[in-house]
Amino acid sequence: MMESFFGFDLVSLIKTAGYLGLFGIIFAESGLLIGFFLPGDSLLFTAGFLASQGVLNVWLLVPLTFIAAVLGDNFGYAFGRRVGPAIFRKENSLFFRKEYLERARIFYEVHGGKTLILARFLPVIRTFAPILAGVGGMRYRAFLFYNFLGAVLWAIGLTLLGFYLGNFIPGVDRYFIPIVLAIIIFSSLPGLVHLFRNRKLLTKP
Repeated sequence: MMESFFGFDLVSLIKTAGYLGLFGIIFAESGLLIGFFLPGDSLLFTAGFLASQGVLNVWLLVPLTFIAAVLGDNFGYAFGRRVGPAIFRKENSLFFRKEYLERARIFYEVHGGKTLILARFLPVIRTFAPILAGVGGMRYRAFLFYNFLGAVLWAIGLTLLGFYLGNFIPGVDRYFIPIVLAIIIFSSLPGLVHLFRNRKLLTKP
């Protein structure tokens, strides 16, 4: 059976939260400052798996997670446009750390628009990337394109992966933790490779 992952009992969380709770979590992790600690990758995969077991309806789950991801990024972008540079002067608090914002800023400098796609698969950075796009004044049409594409690959892709693995691999729940770890590692590789290649930016004063 599937156990808790990094302190989150994902199955119980999803069953308790339901569709509305899932929408809120994905929305928050995609663009709210308080969402950086949420387990988005593993949550999407687990929700897809539960859909394969009949706990959730995949035809409702897939558009729900996609819309939540798109709207969350849009909220982050609008917040960045409205607050602008003032956000960099914000003091550390329970739900905000300057180092997270700075990490996202460097990543955004390196990758530009495609940050919105790569960052989807990188915890913490995915929460702050749309905010940085707004702060930097990225054209909204370009932002929307990368936002949609990233949401398709991340929200729909990981949900369907969990759904199809649950359908086609007998006893896949016994290997849940290794599968989720592999997903997080491999989905993060493109962004981490780009960061390594441009590591000099990370040492800028």
